[in-house]
Amino acid sequence: MSNSTPLSYKDAGVDIVAGDALVERIKPLAKKTMREGVLAGIGGFGALFEVPKRYKEPVLVSGTDGVGTKLKLAFEWNMHDTVGIDLVAMSVNDVLVQGAEPLFFLDYFACGKLDVDTAAAVVGGIATGCELSGCALIGGETAEMPGMYPAGEYDLAGFCVGAVEKSKILTGKDVKPGDVVLGLASSGVHSNGFSLVRKCVERAGAAMPATLDGKPYKQALMEPTRLYVKNVLAALAAHPIKALAHITGGGLLENIPRVLPEGTAAHLKKGSWPQTELFAWLQKTAAIDDIEMNRTFNNGIGMVVVIDPSNSAACAATLRAAGEKVFEIGVIAPQGAGEQVVVA
Repeated sequence: MSNSTPLSYKDAGVDIVAGDALVERIKPLAKKTMREGVLAGIGGFGALFEVPKRYKEPVLVSGTDGVGTKLKLAFEWNMHDTVGIDLVAMSVNDVLVQGAEPLFFLDYFACGKLDVDTAAAVVGGIATGCELSGCALIGGETAEMPGMYPAGEYDLAGFCVGAVEKSKILTGKDVKPGDVVLGLASSGVHSNGFSLVRKCVERAGAAMPATLDGKPYKQALMEPTRLYVKNVLAALAAHPIKALAHITGGGLLENIPRVLPEGTAAHLKKGSWPQTELFAWLQKTAAIDDIEMNRTFNNGIGMVVVIDPSNSAACAATLRAAGEKVFEIGVIAPQGAGEQVVVA
């Protein structure tokens, strides 16, 4: 090719037509997530949202996250339908722990060469996650960047904004010894610890169990992060919850202390919640002890609720009625010389 031969953007590896086709596929998915407050969504230079007028002193709460190396398994196993739910869940569950209602969500999808079907499957999961969270998918960015990513791979980031009444922000400042720690069951590994998960799959090789917890092992490992938003918001409206902790990277041992006041610790009772077949397999395959297990994975508990003992049974009943599996997993105690979370 001579230096005078015309070069198009498509010649350089960017297909504008494919990008336009994706936008058209996304629009009806995003439309299903619309809610009060959306003034203008997909298609503009910026998305417009009006904070609902029912808020008297609204405080905006923002969160951002990705899906991590769980995506490597999505590429390898060609399972793209649910990683979008993971993306939404990681941010909306984080916003929720401040007591906030997620209002809107934006996504960032980046790849080397755009495959419209794959991208539409991913965004379909994002739209599902938003719909299940009562959160509007209001905008996003699809970036096709030749040479930046290996063929068939992509990266994801998500951004959520929620709102909470100023007087109802959850800070954990009222948590005190004697309060009860409730654990809400996770749906699986969620979206943390997958660098170790992938090592376990590699180590197991041909000895990989066909099923885990009654599901084909690939489905069990790729099960999307549970969306706690609607059920926990209902519990917040009905009960004086003092603190919430989303159990993500760092597990129970590092996430619960983030919502505890100085001088307090969470004493969790070992065996007070069941270890699923999936987590038992991971622990055995990785050959790690209980401490490392509770620091690396959620180990079966995806959200923690701290509440006064006089209100704990009613709160647990509300959450169970809504479909959550709830376990009383411990109590708050004065902090001793040890860690802020003790499992014994």
